[in-house]
Amino acid sequence: MTAPAAPPVVGDAEVPAGLLTRAHGAAAELARRGVREGDRVALDGAGPDLLARFLGADLLGAAALVVEPRWSARERAAVLDDARPALVVGPTGGDDAEPRTVTTVGDGTTPFYLPTTSGSSGRPTVLQRSRDSWLRSFAALGPVPGPVLIAGPLSSSLFLFGALHALWCGAGLLLGRAAEARAAATTHVVPAMLAELVAAQERAPGPSALRTVVCGGAHLGDGLRDRFARAFPGAELVEYYGSAEHSLIAIRRGAGLRPVRGVDLDVRDGTLWVRSPLAADGALRAGRLEPAAEWTTVGDRVDLHDGVLTVHGRGSAVISSGGRLVAAEEVETVLREVPGVDDVVVAGRPHPRLGALVTAVVEGEPVLAALRAAARRALEPGKRPRVWLRAKALPRTASGKPARAVITAELAAGILDAEPLR
Repeated sequence: MTAPAAPPVVGDAEVPAGLLTRAHGAAAELARRGVREGDRVALDGAGPDLLARFLGADLLGAAALVVEPRWSARERAAVLDDARPALVVGPTGGDDAEPRTVTTVGDGTTPFYLPTTSGSSGRPTVLQRSRDSWLRSFAALGPVPGPVLIAGPLSSSLFLFGALHALWCGAGLLLGRAAEARAAATTHVVPAMLAELVAAQERAPGPSALRTVVCGGAHLGDGLRDRFARAFPGAELVEYYGSAEHSLIAIRRGAGLRPVRGVDLDVRDGTLWVRSPLAADGALRAGRLEPAAEWTTVGDRVDLHDGVLTVHGRGSAVISSGGRLVAAEEVETVLREVPGVDDVVVAGRPHPRLGALVTAVVEGEPVLAALRAAARRALEPGKRPRVWLRAKALPRTASGKPARAVITAELAAGILDAEPLR
């Protein structure tokens, strides 16, 4: 009997037998319910075996949308209206009671994933991504040692990418919390998780199996990098910068964030434009694909000198205060270095004369004097926060990143759950 084939999106890797059996079982059940090559399916992100069902859809050549459990009813309806899936699979059910082997279909251009991203309007945009776009991304990131811990929900494209990359590597896969990373050789995290991981190791130093930490996002400060090196002297920190639209754009190993081979960058008036074989095919609107242009941008402000990319943040995260444009992420990078800061978001609080006041919303227990001193040392006067707030817990996206749009909107409406920092 021929062994079950691996889902095409993980390449030629050997998938763990139990997961492979469940994936083929999920594929057989999806096929029984009418799913065919080229269809779209929506999978509830709260399902107990989401990864197997996602891989099952890929086996059939169907593109899967993972429904984020925290979407509002309006957001969910808008996403499903744009994706127009042939089938919506709830949190339970969807596996064949008697697992069978299915025949894989499609090629590298076959759509396999429908990631979503919030646009400037806050309404999630549904993208379409081909198998090759992520297979090339896995190769760009390169192999990592296993087992690999995925520290966030698979409803987040960042952590789903990490899980599929681990399978592509042929590494063992663990799903859990960043605090459990000592037992793993590799873990995928976002910056806030990296800070938690380092802080936990600093509080209770001890043996760690970690050899590689992959951090999505390009806005780590040198202070956190130095703390990581001291806490985990035998581990490598790999940072990558990308977007849902473009996948990987640049990777940092050691000094400097450098563009991925084969990805072309162009800086126009300080804004990054990208041409990439790793990019999404386009966006879905009412079930129809709007193909992406050859060159596209998500509005990130950058500098590119001698092959090193410096990312200043999204143009939409620029605050207009008193006639000066302040890049929120530049200020955040400075403030994250202050002891006691677990995370921070800088936003504009509306002001009738200045347009907006630069406002720092801090998570943690820092000393206000230390925050102000750091701002004086590293920032021009117009970039320094005028308002300081403490939040017990910042609103976050599914990936664990601070929900900047939510924080900005609640700050403007005067309903943000935060108190003055004294």
